[in-house]
Amino acid sequence: MMNELDKEIKKLGIKIDENVNIVKLTTYKAGGKASIVAYPSNVDQLIDLIRLLKSRGIKYKVIGNGSNLLFSDKLYEGVLINLKAFDTCKFISNNRVKVGAGFPLIKLSLRCAKRDLTGLEFASGIPGTIGGAVFMNAGAYKSDMGYIVSSCKVLTDKLEVITLTNAELDFHYRQSFLQKHPEYICLEATLHLRKGKREAIEAVIEERKRRRVISQPLEYPSCGSVFRNPPDDFAGRLIEEAGLKGKRIGGAVVSEKHANFIVNDKNATGEDIHSLILLVHDEVLDKYGVDLKVEQEFVNWE
Repeated sequence: MMNELDKEIKKLGIKIDENVNIVKLTTYKAGGKASIVAYPSNVDQLIDLIRLLKSRGIKYKVIGNGSNLLFSDKLYEGVLINLKAFDTCKFISNNRVKVGAGFPLIKLSLRCAKRDLTGLEFASGIPGTIGGAVFMNAGAYKSDMGYIVSSCKVLTDKLEVITLTNAELDFHYRQSFLQKHPEYICLEATLHLRKGKREAIEAVIEERKRRRVISQPLEYPSCGSVFRNPPDDFAGRLIEEAGLKGKRIGGAVVSEKHANFIVNDKNATGEDIHSLILLVHDEVLDKYGVDLKVEQEFVNWE
């Protein structure tokens, strides 16, 4: 079935890779394989592709940099749609930028700094794309995408392109409208920033980079913070107090440097990481009665 499907996708003019190691697609560097990864180059191709997949009853998932995804070790028997070609970036006024879903968040934060635009410094260490950042309402340092996204162009479940305002995107802590409507796909976001001074903005970025190097296990594959912080507390503090720093399952380990990071230390499988996440969750729940919410998305575990 997949052999026929790949031919049909190619007829649409869409580049594909077959039998792809998911290790190459996520920052956890773990997981099984994907039957097909497709790379549409524009919205029309994306619509044609999804229409084809729906007509064939083939499951699919849109991915970016894979910086918040944990895949199982099973074969993903469907199509992963990578939007890295959606990488436009256009400054449309003194303080507004229109940017494609596949554009890297770190690269954008640095580009905005060079234009004396402040408001995106929090994102200078988040290794995701604009689409994923809007979907997750990515954030750090008491700020997030909800503060700067003025509107978002999306593809709906009916394959119509519409624009959602900030209010309609319903941003909350690590949540957005798109999470509740997973068939909606972020295509492009317009960000509203503020004028600042390049030297001051770059100083903030450098200082936060220094702090990340000291406090986070950047030398290992991970997906950043595993759990959302509960109200008026920190997930990392609870995990550390529970004595879980250094806890290991297979090649996955709770970081000694930051307890809310689980890192791929020695060729961890998706199952290693998944099992360790669940163990940490249950230990904290048993000891403190706190039901930590997983910040990352589990894919292909059903």
